[in-house]
Amino acid sequence: MARDYYEVLGVGREASAEEIQQAFRKLARRHHPDVNRDPAAEERFKEINEAYQVLSDPKTRQRYDRFGPDFRKIPEDYDERVGAAAGGGAGGFRGGAFRRGGGFPGGVRVEDVSGGFGAEGGINIEDLLGGMFGGRYGGAMPGADQEAELTLSVEEAYRGGRRRISLGEGSVSRDYTVTIPAGVTDGQRIRLAGQGGRGRDGAAAGDLFLVVRIKPDRRYRLSGRDITVDLPVTPWEAALGASVPVDAPGGTVKVTVPAGSSSGRRLRLRGQGMPNPKGTPGDLYAEVRILVPPSPTARERELFEQLAAASSFDPRKRT
Repeated sequence: MARDYYEVLGVGREASAEEIQQAFRKLARRHHPDVNRDPAAEERFKEINEAYQVLSDPKTRQRYDRFGPDFRKIPEDYDERVGAAAGGGAGGFRGGAFRRGGGFPGGVRVEDVSGGFGAEGGINIEDLLGGMFGGRYGGAMPGADQEAELTLSVEEAYRGGRRRISLGEGSVSRDYTVTIPAGVTDGQRIRLAGQGGRGRDGAAAGDLFLVVRIKPDRRYRLSGRDITVDLPVTPWEAALGASVPVDAPGGTVKVTVPAGSSSGRRLRLRGQGMPNPKGTPGDLYAEVRILVPPSPTARERELFEQLAAASSFDPRKRT
């Protein structure tokens, strides 16, 4: 089955005509086969174009919303009363530029059909894209935006700073100096203006977007900007209370363990999580883990035995 046209353009079903046009322009620039050298770009461009041609026409969009992928099979003189009883009938969609499952007649390139939508209220892609491809996709042409992943440790994401990276393979790799904002989160994009695909005939280069990926860490667990870290404590620290150090991405901080704390208790250090240059920073949560001496000395064993004899506490007894 063909993909949902709204999904193709990345818009909701309630999107306005302007939002649909903006989404198309953005995707068309990124996936146009004269800009994007990915072998799959041309098919993706055809799919985007087909979705736009349907959703940009109010009448066609209304039919698509009502009948879904089968809207082309419903005659345009479809009678509501007859259709409700008989379930519609076979028919065609006026204008043969689109076909389900392919979008364009086999063997026809994008540029061969791009100017053919002017008749009967159709849309000329060159007009819509503001001539960004220089007329029939020749002449000056802006470079394509590109993406790459930037893998960081939790500490690197926390501190930010400048980092030199190399993208590409072998002799065709390029070096970049990247300024990483303090507190970047997983999935955040860092824009390097003018560092994407090269333009043609003097046109501006595209942008390079680095998508941040934060490596899993055995010490730190991230949830948005909040950080959780295990806090090992001794049985007596948990029972009597203590001030103990916590290993945080920004350095060691002190946390007060209340008397009577059990394993799993979460102690919140407000504002000690991931920084946020544009708002409130996250919090740091220290999760108590009570550890006992793996090989107690004779004196430690004696004291534990005395405690066992003196205490009536039963952790397995429900209170």
